[in-house]
Amino acid sequence: MSQKSVAEIIVDTLQAAGVKRVFGVVGDSLNGITDVLRARDGIEFVAVRHEEGGAFAAGAEAHLTGDLAVCAGSCGPGNTHLINGLYDCHRSRVPVLAIAAQIPSIEIGTGYFQETHPERLFQECSHYCQVIAMPDQAVRMVESAVTAALSLGGVVVLVIPGDVAYLKTDAPEVRLPTLRRHSALVPSAADIRQAAELLNDSKKITILAGIGCAGAHDELLQVAEALQAPVVHALRGKDVVEPNNPYDVGLTGLLGMPAGYHALMDADAILMLGTDFPYRQFYPDDARVVQVDKRPEHLGRRTRVEVGLAGDVAATLRELLPHLIAKGDADHLKTAQERHRKDDEHLAELATGDAGAPELHPQHVARLLNEIASEDAVFTCDVGTPTIWAARYLHMNGRRRLLGSFVHGSMAGALSQAYGAALAYPGRQVVAMCGDGGFAMLLSELLTVRQHKVPVKIIIFNNSALGFVELEMKAAGTLEYGTELDNPNFGALAEAAGIKGYRVSDPGQLESVLREALAHPGPVVVDAVVRRQELSIPPTIEAKQAAGFGLYALKALMDGRGGELLEVAKTNLFR
Repeated sequence: MSQKSVAEIIVDTLQAAGVKRVFGVVGDSLNGITDVLRARDGIEFVAVRHEEGGAFAAGAEAHLTGDLAVCAGSCGPGNTHLINGLYDCHRSRVPVLAIAAQIPSIEIGTGYFQETHPERLFQECSHYCQVIAMPDQAVRMVESAVTAALSLGGVVVLVIPGDVAYLKTDAPEVRLPTLRRHSALVPSAADIRQAAELLNDSKKITILAGIGCAGAHDELLQVAEALQAPVVHALRGKDVVEPNNPYDVGLTGLLGMPAGYHALMDADAILMLGTDFPYRQFYPDDARVVQVDKRPEHLGRRTRVEVGLAGDVAATLRELLPHLIAKGDADHLKTAQERHRKDDEHLAELATGDAGAPELHPQHVARLLNEIASEDAVFTCDVGTPTIWAARYLHMNGRRRLLGSFVHGSMAGALSQAYGAALAYPGRQVVAMCGDGGFAMLLSELLTVRQHKVPVKIIIFNNSALGFVELEMKAAGTLEYGTELDNPNFGALAEAAGIKGYRVSDPGQLESVLREALAHPGPVVVDAVVRRQELSIPPTIEAKQAAGFGLYALKALMDGRGGELLEVAKTNLFR
């Protein structure tokens, strides 16, 4: 048994788990770790400009690969900068290990320079957060952390005082349990029969499918066929449910369209598969619900569930299928499919532009991105309106992937997630659909892209506003305040940073600019100047939202903003 430093034990274990890179910002408390990384083959330290960006990047790598990804921050502020990105990773349940360096162990508790308590800071956004206080703890703690991240899905944190990283101990050969052979969780036969009886007794069934349907595509289609059920997908399930699925009728919720909304609201039974869709107002009040989820704590927490099945979706559906009686009446399905066809026609009508117009419609940008991007492109999108356009206009085909902060809902993730994805899959096209607010919030990461020459394609939906917040204000009947963004020319800014940059506002030039940008071999920024007053109308307008828009209009007139109202009408009505 050889003697190794704590830092060597950490890096050895990470390499045994298949880790290829560590995202972070160097600092003296991390020196023990980074010095070992410097001397190793097969693993690298990716220097980022902001630790939050490094956490987002690690999350993207973990999401796409399913493997452990790693980020690191030095003591004090380096730790606190990680927190938001780690919250996103943890809530998305992707396996990420964070190395949180700490001040010298002898100084802990003295109010020392940059002192924090990382073991407290990260508790809410991790499954496992422990301090390696002495070298004899290192082997078991690091292996326990890796095991927890991969088996539970989520963040684990190792807190290491800078001096402890150099201390040595006897270290056996790294042994990690086999973590890729999960046994499928299957409900009891009695529960399966109860679910089948409910579905067999129902006439109009709709399936609500989420990310838990990954690996269950064939079974999903077989059940949809047997039940003659339209399939509504949740946003996180878009890239696993939508491809090659004739039963798919789109999304519901604020990002959705009428077909998905009515398919759920008109159903007398709903089969929820691998989704924790949170918006209760988009569930029908009277439908009978069967829910399948491998996490039992999800069962019944969003809507009332009559039969809850704790199980993996694919395995559960295979057990359920023989008990289902094939439906002969397809009216409910055909109605939803016809609505979906009309939704697609309506979206296509909105996604155009007249040459010479002063600004772009964001739908036009999203539609062209969908048409021009590679068949295996990875898309990342910022929260807010870029997520809306991605959800509505990007077509998933089984090879494309879509990432975003879809649970935590953080701004500023798309750029960092894009370079994390691109480093994980060299040679694969990665397109970041950024909001102007989100891009500016972590603008530092553009320099990370430049430094590492990551060939991401960054498309900025520049409406000079926090657009989705403005929409929420209008719906609440309040005037926009604090949402305006006085932006620079982002294309020129990119050029100043040594990155190819474009700025486009004329719809007649948009396609040629996007084609040139996406074909560019290196990183590129496209500053797409889009209309500020574009409304992303939800699939149904509640009375209070209609009243809110009316109140907003009245307030706008009284506040002397008649021109703003006219622009809203011109953008959304007179097209």
